Amino acid sequence: MKKIYGLLSGLIILSSCQKTVEPIVVQQEELHMAIDKVTEIMIHDIFSPPVASRIFAYPNVAAYEIIALEDEQYLSLAGQAHELTTIPKPPADKKINFQLAALVAHMDVSKRLIFSEEKLESFRDSLYTKWEGQNPQEFEAARDYGLVVANHISEWMNKDNYKQTRTMPKFTVDTDEPSRWQPTPPAYMDGIEPHWNKIRPFVIDSANQFIPVPPPPFSMDEDSEFYKELKEVYDISVEITAKGDSSEEIAIAQFWDCNPYVSVTRGHLMFATKKITPGAHWIGIVKIATKKTNSDFNKTVYAYTKTSMAIADAFISCWDEKYRSNLIRPETLINAHIDDSWKPVLQTPPFPEYTSGHSVVSGAAATALTEIFGDNFAFDDDTEIPYGLPIRSFNSFNEAADEAAISRMYGGIHYRKAVSVGVKQGRDLGRFMLDNLQMTTKKELASNK
Repeated sequence: MKKIYGLLSGLIILSSCQKTVEPIVVQQEELHMAIDKVTEIMIHDIFSPPVASRIFAYPNVAAYEIIALEDEQYLSLAGQAHELTTIPKPPADKKINFQLAALVAHMDVSKRLIFSEEKLESFRDSLYTKWEGQNPQEFEAARDYGLVVANHISEWMNKDNYKQTRTMPKFTVDTDEPSRWQPTPPAYMDGIEPHWNKIRPFVIDSANQFIPVPPPPFSMDEDSEFYKELKEVYDISVEITAKGDSSEEIAIAQFWDCNPYVSVTRGHLMFATKKITPGAHWIGIVKIATKKTNSDFNKTVYAYTKTSMAIADAFISCWDEKYRSNLIRPETLINAHIDDSWKPVLQTPPFPEYTSGHSVVSGAAATALTEIFGDNFAFDDDTEIPYGLPIRSFNSFNEAADEAAISRMYGGIHYRKAVSVGVKQGRDLGRFMLDNLQMTTKKELASNK
């Protein structure tokens, strides 16, 4: 009898000494941190705005497809996004933490799209170490499945014509035609991504589905619509720069600059200052909206995915028009015909003028976000604080998009038509995407709570 009691006592003591293994809980903040890290690396690596949009979209789709497999509220993009097939199912003998697998897939696809892989690997490994310490078996199963899905998404990604465009010829500048775009100071860079319209879209039918109305016919006749728009850019610039530091228009232009190609000249030395792209600014707004609404992990993935696909297709549509109309920038004409010492508030980016990329992207992103969070969603935009710019507040996503669009005129880098037509182009594209893409079984919010 004493032996039995001794044995029972030993089992009780052994049991009490064993550590209870809790399931891993993936925080939405870890997803935000992963996307912030990718943004940081993209700034370091200096990716162009169109390429940056691709880097955001594919990892988000990878994460979304995993959460859609487990959460009945969300519907797969397979058969909806062009050429995307259903992701592999997880092993039947393994219980998968789908949120952990989603974040693993997100980081792995992201790593395949950037140059400075070691920076992301260091961040990833810190999360891996934490998760493995919490529950080794659960971590291993989720990691292995996440990597399987990352491979599936990467195979789809690699067929979007991006690699083929890397070997296509540079854009040829036509200096014989006065309406055609020419490289601008100070770096006089070649036109970037002239073949971006050959990238496979995510949702829109084709790059030229949303061809905007053409710009006003080129004319330097002072009574022509084109010349009046050119003179308007110059006059606004003179007026707002005269205000100096008190100019609200200059503050708006600087806040939405988002130009990763700003070149600074110091004597014989030229170097670049690094900033986020227009798409990255709107990805930052997704973060603000999901945190304000305390969105759970799955809804946060959903918001990032829907918005990033809208941004990616917006760049494809916009770049298709840029290299079709191939319109000269205000800076070139103002220096040649009005004021040879004039400089725009913002540095002119290296690609044709029409339509305004930030306007198209902002219209598309705002349309997607409004569908998710409502039309009267007030928020404080602190996205530019890391770049020394203060918070700006907005009553809605559409209000922010309108300000982003007009900022290009205040900055002296776009004519009015490129702005007004551009934001409409983006909204039309965004509306098409929402009408033709079913991602959730629930009706979207009609208004902000």
